[in-house]
Amino acid sequence: MDVRHLRGIALAATLALVVGGCGGSEEEEPATEVATEAASEFEAGTRMAELAEAGRIKIGVKKDQPGVGFQEPGADEPTGFDVEVAKIVAAKLGIEPDGIEWVEAVSKNREPFLQKGTVDLVAASYSITDERKEIVGQAGPYYVTGQQLLVREEDKEEISGPEELEGKKVCSVTGSTSIKTVEEEYGADPAPFATYSECVQQLTNGQVDAVTTDGAILLGYAAQQPDEVEVVGEPFSEERYGIGYRKADAEMCQFITETLQESFDDGSWEEAFNRTLGESGVDAPAPPELDPCEES
Repeated sequence: MDVRHLRGIALAATLALVVGGCGGSEEEEPATEVATEAASEFEAGTRMAELAEAGRIKIGVKKDQPGVGFQEPGADEPTGFDVEVAKIVAAKLGIEPDGIEWVEAVSKNREPFLQKGTVDLVAASYSITDERKEIVGQAGPYYVTGQQLLVREEDKEEISGPEELEGKKVCSVTGSTSIKTVEEEYGADPAPFATYSECVQQLTNGQVDAVTTDGAILLGYAAQQPDEVEVVGEPFSEERYGIGYRKADAEMCQFITETLQESFDDGSWEEAFNRTLGESGVDAPAPPELDPCEES
């Protein structure tokens, strides 16, 4: 599918909103017409056509990772780079932000949520791995980061990198690649929890020696408690964030890949970064090279 065919979708959706707002109650039907028009841009029977026609999508995101995927208590929706990238993909389906249902997807639930249809897509600091691609589809990467460590301020000399982790109690979330790496490669004593917020609380309470995950996530937590915790050392892995979809919906790969490439080219990806992770003072990197889709 040529992504150029999709460029009229966002404009059509905007025009429908304008028409609906100018003519009173009798003008409310164009939203349905726009959804139908968006669906016609895709081959009948594809998952993209189904989602576009419905005009709604369920997307799994993290809600406890500042700058990546985070939702304040009482807020209507989450914020963060993952969230903004997911909105770009939804927009290419003709789906407005109010047509997105944001579902919290902790690390251990991401594959089951896709398999069971709890969500349509996952954009939740979801590292692309061969193991995961045996179970679900992943397209991307749209961001490349690296695993680092968060420690208490007073321990930053004792623990300055992964080489000092042997025998240390290290927290990360259940189902993440990070906890497996520090256990198998550096001899750490793993302490898995459901969320990174719980890990950070365990760290500040003195129950664990360090928290490990992607540097982008840890910087967000460090910014919240600059006098108590600090990110130390250089990245010691490569984590490539992708968007997950049901393995049965193989056609989604090309659609997502083309949408991401267009966002790299037109600057919307960089704008999304600057509005989120860029707020911490980090410059937007060059967009990563996208993986080719496997032929089905």
